[in-house]
Amino acid sequence: MSDITIQNFEAELIQASMQQPVLLDIWAPWCGPCRTLGPLLEKVEVAYAGRFKLAKLNSDDQPEIAGQLSQAFGVRSIPFCVLFKDGQPVDGFVGAIPEAQIREFLDRHVPSPEALEAEEETAEAEALEAEGDLDAAVAKLQQAVAVDPANDAARCEYVKLLIETGRIPQARAAWEPVASKAMLDGRIAALGLWINACEKAPTARSPQALEAAIAANRRDFDARYELAQGLMATGRFTDAMDALLEIVMRDKAWNGELARKTYVGILELMSKPVPKAAAGAEKAKGALELTGHAAVAPGDPVVDQYRRKLSMALF
Repeated sequence: MSDITIQNFEAELIQASMQQPVLLDIWAPWCGPCRTLGPLLEKVEVAYAGRFKLAKLNSDDQPEIAGQLSQAFGVRSIPFCVLFKDGQPVDGFVGAIPEAQIREFLDRHVPSPEALEAEEETAEAEALEAEGDLDAAVAKLQQAVAVDPANDAARCEYVKLLIETGRIPQARAAWEPVASKAMLDGRIAALGLWINACEKAPTARSPQALEAAIAANRRDFDARYELAQGLMATGRFTDAMDALLEIVMRDKAWNGELARKTYVGILELMSKPVPKAAAGAEKAKGALELTGHAAVAPGDPVVDQYRRKLSMALF
């Protein structure tokens, strides 16, 4: 638990909520319901064992912060609790509500114990992968998915590493539970396309035979796509996109826009994830901000170049 002031507002509330949800309790010493709610919140914080952090703000001592939050949510009474997540206020409640309602409110926003364990396993897997211990990293990600099957981020990392280590049947089995989400999630769709390419690679025509077929018929899109899939399967992503771009430039709608979709999928696989917390930007001294700075994915000149190529081909 921490006490929020204008001096530590950015660090203890905004930045802290990038790492875990923070429940801010706005109270005052003269408020009877506040004295009832406070101990309940402290009890629940202990029971939730790190799933969220409790912060307190004395509205008499910090009227500027209390006033801005009250105005933002249209609330004029205390106790007033606001939940901050990823640098922003996302929900709140007013009054000394019972413990069961506090838990119900928190459970809509804070990670489950299984999700926290999966996050820890995923972080350890990333460290192991960076050290080159790929087998141990795969085992950690497998555990993360087993603990929290609904954690799509962990599952995608697991599938990606299985593909990169040549374990295609296992990758297919791990991907199938989220296959229905491919229409809405670009990462899941991209992994499915990558698995498809790897599965077809052993029986594909040789690159020489495909190049000969293309030379004989520049509009042999099946041969061009087969060539692109072979390149994708071996991790030659830019070469694969070059082959796909030839299809897009000649026939954008070919095979349900499969060439474009695969090209976009490769860009997704090459793109770095958006950081959870963006670096703090300069602001006026003493200024109060109720939201964190927007996170921006690190730029990649190659990805940016191939995005422009696709845009030029399409438009």
